[in-house]
Amino acid sequence: MNMKKNHWKMISVLVLALLVAALSFDAPALAASPKGRIQDAIKVLREMAAQQDAETMGDLLKEAKGVAIFPSVVKAGLVLGGQYGEGLVLRRDPASKRWYGPTFSTIAGASWGLQVGAQSIALVLVITNDRGLEGFKANNVKLGGDFAVAAGPVGRRAEMSTDYKLKASIYSYSMTKGLFAGISLDGSAVNVDKDANKEYWGKATTATEALNRGASSAEIKQLVAELERVINKAK
Repeated sequence: MNMKKNHWKMISVLVLALLVAALSFDAPALAASPKGRIQDAIKVLREMAAQQDAETMGDLLKEAKGVAIFPSVVKAGLVLGGQYGEGLVLRRDPASKRWYGPTFSTIAGASWGLQVGAQSIALVLVITNDRGLEGFKANNVKLGGDFAVAAGPVGRRAEMSTDYKLKASIYSYSMTKGLFAGISLDGSAVNVDKDANKEYWGKATTATEALNRGASSAEIKQLVAELERVINKAK
């Protein structure tokens, strides 16, 4: 009985920590509207594009099958740690250079170990192949388990080995407090945000349906323009 009580006590502490983190950080609010998420994603990309290390992210995007952007992933921990974020996914056809979507997603994870504190990070996942893209069309897909995820390389392309693109289905990039780097997300779960999809598209829309529709709204075109700017920086 005491073990069960302590278990729920730890979960309660984690939830409280996440709420405090969400209220304390100067970061996009959770539960943002679909259009709000798009605007927050645009801001994140502009900040990342300003980093010199973003060149290899643009290099990956140039041949990517898609991208997932989570403007604010709140991470908190007190022995039991967790993270949660809301974002969106776009599909890209490398041949035609056309973008499709978006579909909206959430990301969540938990961990045990020595950890105290909270932070909010901006997260971009570059999807390099069709298998990786399929993961964002389903629910409760485990990153690092169902799909290989690696911390995205940073720096200039000339400093990178020629085969770094072949190592993972998804490459992750994050930014917190002005620092830009690749991070590992093994164990995190991605789910389709059905409510956000319905709000954005005006009716119930699956992730597959959304990613087959052209990225044509005025809001999403602004985001696509920012993505293309990151790609062009790598040329």
